[in-house]
Amino acid sequence: DVARRLSLIKHPECSTLSGGQAIEHLAKTGDRKKFVFTTPMGQVHDCCFSFAGLRNQVSMTVMKKEAEEGIEQGTLLSCVNDIAAGVQYTVASHLAKRTHRAILFCKTRGLLPSPRPTLVLSGGVASNQYIRRTLSVIAEKTGLDLVCPPAQFCTDNGVMIAWNGVERLREGKGILPPDVDVFYEPRSPLGVDMTAEVRAAKISLRSVKIKVPD
Repeated sequence: DVARRLSLIKHPECSTLSGGQAIEHLAKTGDRKKFVFTTPMGQVHDCCFSFAGLRNQVSMTVMKKEAEEGIEQGTLLSCVNDIAAGVQYTVASHLAKRTHRAILFCKTRGLLPSPRPTLVLSGGVASNQYIRRTLSVIAEKTGLDLVCPPAQFCTDNGVMIAWNGVERLREGKGILPPDVDVFYEPRSPLGVDMTAEVRAAKISLRSVKIKVPD
């Protein structure tokens, strides 16, 4: 959504890149401190993710800069690199904080295997090297090993859907006979929803200094 709002498809360096790839590419030469965005859900003490608030912040920033530069929506801003850097930093920070809380909760409940548990970062987000390095800091600080699939397995959502099906088949969940009507769900959760328990634990996060080289 951010890449689309910034019209990065029109950027000469990003015309063949996906939105996420374009953000990561431009962020390398941007100054993340030029545009400071608030990390989403800062007052919600659970491990859920949401980027709606960040999307709104970016949209308002882009509208303001378009007015300042006197350009119409759909035209490239002169500061897209800096906005991309600010967005990437905020997304990485959001992911790091929610993951950090999840790890601490699991540790207090004895839910992690010993002696050395593993944090797996997968899906499209795992193709971003900046996010990988950010979460590697959290993993190191909390005594976990970070494992990321090869990049070629982090871009195709079809692979993730298929693997979810494999795991559900192994657990015997959602298996239907051929004569039963099939219905579609936007989500396909596995395991037990512990959101309420995490919130009740009210885990406050200690500040973790994350210095990620660009």
